[in-house]
Amino acid sequence: MVEVKFADMPVHNVVGHFGNVTYKMQHKEIGGPKEFWVGLSYFLPGGGAEMSASSAERVYVVVSGSVTVISEDGKEYTLNPMDSLYIPPGTKRSIINRSKEPAAMLVVATYGQH
Repeated sequence: MVEVKFADMPVHNVVGHFGNVTYKMQHKEIGGPKEFWVGLSYFLPGGGAEMSASSAERVYVVVSGSVTVISEDGKEYTLNPMDSLYIPPGTKRSIINRSKEPAAMLVVATYGQH
């Protein structure tokens, strides 16, 4: 078992994200899961992520607040607390917090190919 205290979690600077802080909760570099990692992202009002794709599978779970995920074809998914969204590998998406409150979102993702 690998315990990670919130106070010890490193900040993960994610390219293309803005108004955001992401903490790496569990990952292989600390002896955690080898096939996926878990992060906790905070998005300030107006914060989000630019349109991009990844070779990783992802699951977003909103813990508090609200975020909108926008697909390449313009479809919008507004996630509120305990809503989740699966994003297949290679799927382009952007994220925006349109609310006036910070949002917290768990991210579970495979490592994908680089």
